[in-house]
Amino acid sequence: MEDHRFNRRSVLLGALALLAVPRPAEAARGNWYIGRIPDQPFDIPLVDKQLVPAPFRRHEVAYAGSEAAGTILINKQQRFLYYIEGGGRAVRYGIAVGRDGQRWSGEAVVQRRARWPSWTPTANMRRRNPALPQRMPGGPQNPLGARALYLYRDGRDTLYRIHGTNEPWSIGTAASSGCIRMLNEHVFELFGTVRNGARVIVV
Repeated sequence: MEDHRFNRRSVLLGALALLAVPRPAEAARGNWYIGRIPDQPFDIPLVDKQLVPAPFRRHEVAYAGSEAAGTILINKQQRFLYYIEGGGRAVRYGIAVGRDGQRWSGEAVVQRRARWPSWTPTANMRRRNPALPQRMPGGPQNPLGARALYLYRDGRDTLYRIHGTNEPWSIGTAASSGCIRMLNEHVFELFGTVRNGARVIVV
C-alpha cells in the first residue's frame, strides 16, 4: 500500500516523469493472460501484472483533497483514474486515454452501467475507418471490454465511457478515441463499487 499524500492539485504534477516510464515489449496477445475471473456470459481474462508498468497497476494511496467519497477523478496526462474512498484514501488505477485531438475534460456523472456492453462506433469513427461495424455485440473481442460506465452531462450522453479493453498493453498510453480504458479486472472492480449518479472529474 502506498502512503504518499496528494490532492486534486498534486494530481496535475509529475506527468512528464510518468510518461517516461519504460514499457515492456508487447508480448504476444495470449501471453498477457494468466487466468480468468468467472463471469457470465464470458469469463474475464486476468492480466499478468508483471507485463504492466508498476505505476499503472492497482494501488491504494492517501488522498488529501476535498472530493466526496464515491467521486472518480481522472488525470489524462498521468494516465491515472482515482476512486475516492473517503477517510483520506483512494484507489488508483492505470488507464489509457484519448489520442491527441480526441481528449476531453470537465465533469460528468455516471448515468448507467453495463456488463459486456455492445459497441456502436460514432459517425466520426466510421468516417475515419469505414471498415468499422455499425454495431458490435458484447464479448471478449469487443473493444469496450467486460464493463462500461456511461458518462452524462446535464442529462445528455457525452458519448464518452469508462470501459475495459482487450488491449491491455495500451494501458498508460494515449490510444483510445477519447474514452477511458482500464484493464478488464479493474473496471470489473470499479463497476461493482461505483453507483449511478457518481461524480466524474476529468483534468
